[in-house]
Amino acid sequence: MPIKISDSLPARAVLDSENIFVMTDLRAASQDIRPLKLVILNLMPTKIVTETQLLRCLSNTPLQIEIDLLQTSTYKSKNTAEEHLLNFYTTFDKIKNNRYDGMIITGAPVENLQFEDVAYWNELCEIMDWTESHVHSTFFICWGAQAALYHFYGVEKYPLENKMFGVYEHKLCARNIPLLRGFDDVFFAPHSRYTTILSSDIEHVDDLQILSVSDAAGVYMLTDKIGRRIFVTGHSEYDADTLSREYFRDVARGLDIKVPYNYFPNDDPKNSPPQTWRSHGHLLFSNWLNYYVYQTTPYDIQTVGVI
Repeated sequence: MPIKISDSLPARAVLDSENIFVMTDLRAASQDIRPLKLVILNLMPTKIVTETQLLRCLSNTPLQIEIDLLQTSTYKSKNTAEEHLLNFYTTFDKIKNNRYDGMIITGAPVENLQFEDVAYWNELCEIMDWTESHVHSTFFICWGAQAALYHFYGVEKYPLENKMFGVYEHKLCARNIPLLRGFDDVFFAPHSRYTTILSSDIEHVDDLQILSVSDAAGVYMLTDKIGRRIFVTGHSEYDADTLSREYFRDVARGLDIKVPYNYFPNDDPKNSPPQTWRSHGHLLFSNWLNYYVYQTTPYDIQTVGVI
């Protein structure tokens, strides 16, 4: 997929080195097609890393995409240079009159807080409500998925005794769903979270359908009945070394953290972990883009949310 981003965005050099097609503004302007317009609300502290991971996952179809990067205005990141945020990010007040074919709302390391205690909770609720009329399909990741399920449906999150941390086996709960086309019966995905949602709560919501679960990690993938909202409780976008970096970070902080499940060969942190979920991650994002965004969004983007 040709992704149209700024030439100076740090992710650009990384994606170029991986032979991922990133399009210049000049080249994009010469193509007589309407690109998809996506906005990413990046709530992760390591924003540059997350940008790169998501752009990589969005790179696997022939569609042209324009990306806007969004940050909250009620909370400023302490882990990303101000210059990067000023150069590449915008705030909701500047894009709220725009309409988008798709949106991604990431996770955030705040799951031990009550939703209402998160510094930017009110702003996030405003943005989530805005997606109803200004975004064709929204993809919620990890804590972002929990936040949306709570906001829209009242689905609670529950604290775990130990952090859900590792690479888990998942199985499908549905067939003939476009989001699952090409999926193996069993596939792997990373999780990194301290809270969970329960299938018994979701089953009481008529508008929601569980698509995939893990015996160990619980509900993984679900959607509303028309595909306007996609929820994924794990991190299919993660790099091979992301859990490793999280593990060594927590060890350095003196936290009581277990070795990530099913991650390091022989459970030895000295061994380099293989990435066993890459194909699943690319398929998940490309299916969302193709079947829930490109195939169904209006050609006139100004009619998103109207028809």
